[in-house]
Amino acid sequence: MIDFPAIADALRMLFGSWSPWLVMVPGLVIGLIFGAVPGLTTSMAMVIFLPLTLYMDFLSAMIFMTSIFTGGGFGCAIPAILVNIPGMPAAVATTFDGYPMAQRGEHNEALGLGLAASSFAEALSYLILLLLVVPIANFVLKLSSPEMLIVGLWGLTLIAALRGRHFARGLLAGMLGLLLGTIGFSARGDIRGTMGIDYLLDGIPEIPAMMGLFCAAELFKLMRTDYIVEKAEARRVSMRRILSGVRATFRHPRILVRGSLIGVIIGAVPGVGSAVANLLAYSEARRTVSDPERFGKGDPRGVIAAEAANSSSEGGSMATLLALGIPGGGATAIMLGAFAMHNITGGPRFIAENKPLVYAIIFSNFVQSIALMAIGIGFIYLAGSIVRTPVRVLVPSIFAISVFGCYAITGNIAGPATFLVFTIIGWQMQRYDYPVAATVVGLLLAQLVEGEALRTYQLSGGDPAYLLERPIALVLLVLLALSLLWPVLARRFKIGPKLAAESDG
Repeated sequence: MIDFPAIADALRMLFGSWSPWLVMVPGLVIGLIFGAVPGLTTSMAMVIFLPLTLYMDFLSAMIFMTSIFTGGGFGCAIPAILVNIPGMPAAVATTFDGYPMAQRGEHNEALGLGLAASSFAEALSYLILLLLVVPIANFVLKLSSPEMLIVGLWGLTLIAALRGRHFARGLLAGMLGLLLGTIGFSARGDIRGTMGIDYLLDGIPEIPAMMGLFCAAELFKLMRTDYIVEKAEARRVSMRRILSGVRATFRHPRILVRGSLIGVIIGAVPGVGSAVANLLAYSEARRTVSDPERFGKGDPRGVIAAEAANSSSEGGSMATLLALGIPGGGATAIMLGAFAMHNITGGPRFIAENKPLVYAIIFSNFVQSIALMAIGIGFIYLAGSIVRTPVRVLVPSIFAISVFGCYAITGNIAGPATFLVFTIIGWQMQRYDYPVAATVVGLLLAQLVEGEALRTYQLSGGDPAYLLERPIALVLLVLLALSLLWPVLARRFKIGPKLAAESDG
C-alpha cells in the first residue's frame, strides 16, 4: 500500500533544497495570529495570502497553505481558553473546560494541553493519511445523505449534555439554536424567517452570532472585576506550567487518540468539518468517563478531546482533497484554488501520477506538527499576557476587534449587526441561566441536519426501510444508540467506573 521508492523521491524533494521550508514558519505564525484574533479566521488568512503562491513552486505553495491551516487550527483555541471567545466554530467545545481552567488561574496548563493535543493529533492524522489515503477516499465515496444525517444528529445529542442546571432550559436553548439556523433559504429553496431583511437570505452569519453569544455574557461579567484571573500570583505566564500542561496531555492517551480518530473520520466527510468533530469528540469523552459532572467546570480531558479532534480533522479533509479533489471545508476549498493556480487537478489520477509529491506534502505536515509545538509555546507565552491586562482595557479592545472582525467576515453591516444582536441575546441567556453553548450547537448543525434529512427523504421516498439497505448507516445508528444509552447501561451493569477509568487512560 505504501510506495517506498516514491517515499524516497519525496524525501529528496523536501530535503534537497531549503526553499520548501522557508515558507513553513511564516505560514504557521500567520495561522496562529489569524486564529488567535477574534473575528479573523484561518480561511480569511488563506484567501489573503493565496496570491503569493503564484510565485512559488507547487510543493512550496502547499507547504505554505497547510502551515496556515495548521497554525490556525490551534490559534483559535487561545481566545477560547483565555477570554471564552471561540474565534472559529472549531473551538466551541474548547471553551467548555478551557475557560473555567483559565478563571482558576490554570491558563498556562490549559494552553499547554491544547497545544500538545493539537500537535499530536495532527501528526497522527497525517500518519493515518500516509497509510490509508486511498482507502479513506473510497470509504468517503460510500457516504451519502443518510450517513451524514446520522452524524449531524449525533452532534445534536451534545445539547442534552449542555443542559446546565435545568434540563428543560437546555433543550429550549438548543431548539432556539435550531430555529435560528433555519433562517434564510431552506434546502428546498424556500425563504423563511428573514422578516424582509435581505442580509438574512443566506442565513444568520454563524461566526458573528457565535462570537456575540459567547462574548457578551462573559465580558459583561468581567466588567465587575479588575482582571480575568483575580489572584495576582495566578496571573503569571509560566513556561514551566505551560510545559506541565503539555506533559499532562499524555496522561490521558485514550481520550487523546479517540478524539484524534473522530477528527480524522469527521474531517474526511465533505461539508461536515472540524466544528462537528470538535463537539462530537467532546461529547464522547464526557460520556465515557466515570465522573462526567466534572466536564464544563475546568476538566483538562475536555480540552484534550476537543483540541485533538479539531486539529486531526485537517488530515481527514486533506485526504478527500488529495484523493478525490473534493474540499472538505472552506480551508481546503481555498487550497483547491492553489491547485488550479498551478494547473493541477486533485483526485485519483493526481495521486497515481504524483505519488512523490503527495508523500512530500504529507511528510511536510509531520514537520509542521513538530514546529507548531516549538513556535506555539513561544506564541502562548506572548498570548498569555492577556490575563495580565486590566479588564478596563481588555473589554473595549475585544469588543472593537470583534466588531471589525465581524465586518471583515461578511463584508457588510450584517456582521457587526449580528454580533451586537447576539451579544444582547447571550447576555440575557446567561442572566437567566440558559446554556449558551446549546444554542450554538443548534445553530451550527441546523442546516446540515435539515439538508441531509430532506435529501434522505427524497432518496428513500419516505420509506424508513431504506436505512436497512445501507450497512454504514446501520452501524452509525447502532453507535449513536450506544452512545446515548451508555450512561444507563453503565449504571445498570455497574461497569461505568471501571471502564471509564481505563478509558481515561
